Amino acid sequence: MSQPEGYLTTHILDTANGCPAKNVRIDLYRLEGNDRLHLCTAVTNSDGRTDAPLLGKGEMTAGQYELIFAMGDYFRTQKRATEIAFLDEIPIRFGIADQDDHYHVPLLASPYSFSTYRGS
Repeated sequence: MSQPEGYLTTHILDTANGCPAKNVRIDLYRLEGNDRLHLCTAVTNSDGRTDAPLLGKGEMTAGQYELIFAMGDYFRTQKRATEIAFLDEIPIRFGIADQDDHYHVPLLASPYSFSTYRGS
């Protein structure tokens, strides 16, 4: 049996400043019942993307996942958030049904709102 061909990527756009969000910590978890298994930590580059997929080919399995974006830290460095940020860590839970597909989970964020979608 061959390994799965799918992979997981993300990127972050800072909609308050109109630019990619660089140097943002992202943690990826796999959800198994009430348990969260930490899979990796990555930091965005100057294009708001990670240098490598969060899950590469052969690493992805069907299931429930969670991304945690450390946007409060990012917006504090931009002088757009106070010590107690309105949005600090932004969690996005999503499902992977096809381990042979490319899943892209982008984040569009400002200090007071965010949105996501399944990208390409």
